Amino acid sequence: MIRAVVFDIGNVLIAWHPERFYDRAIGEDRRRALFAAVDLHKMHDAVDRGGDLTTVVQDCARSHPEWAAEILLWRDNWLDLVGPVIDGSVAVLRALKATGVPVFALSNFGRGTFQMALPLYPVLAEFDRTYLSGDMGVNKPEAEIYRRVEEDCGLAPEALLFTDDRAENIDAATARGWQTHLFDGPEGFRTRLQQEGLLP
Repeated sequence: MIRAVVFDIGNVLIAWHPERFYDRAIGEDRRRALFAAVDLHKMHDAVDRGGDLTTVVQDCARSHPEWAAEILLWRDNWLDLVGPVIDGSVAVLRALKATGVPVFALSNFGRGTFQMALPLYPVLAEFDRTYLSGDMGVNKPEAEIYRRVEEDCGLAPEALLFTDDRAENIDAATARGWQTHLFDGPEGFRTRLQQEGLLP
């Protein structure tokens, strides 16, 4: 029996497509060249693991001086990389809460960047429990992050239903025994929750 629903945040609750900002800022062709030359998503993994945004980005810029100005845009415009909110997912989250189902967040999200996002996206404060990789020092899909969620919430793996847009994160949760749903939009997730008897 499912006892709690666990949401990823990026591209489940709030859009996360930094490429869109860079397309506007430097043009699509130059963005493609930048992202081919420098793995900015891998750079950001260090932030999600607890690193300081400014330090991580500046270190990356120093390592790639030919792209330094463009890389520093990640630091200076971080809030423009995030959003908008995915309204249908917010509606699902609130519907679950209204029926008394506990809702948790499990996200690769930096400690500092989460605090930056919170005023813009107050829905981030609506979870019953929030598990951030930046606080935990470990990222999805590493098994340790799922184990620590189980330990903290006290629920058996099979009592957790987890949705995430990344297959590798879903696979890791499934391997722990969690119930899972690969997120492809709010309506599909709502349907799954209805099939589980968690929403009317």
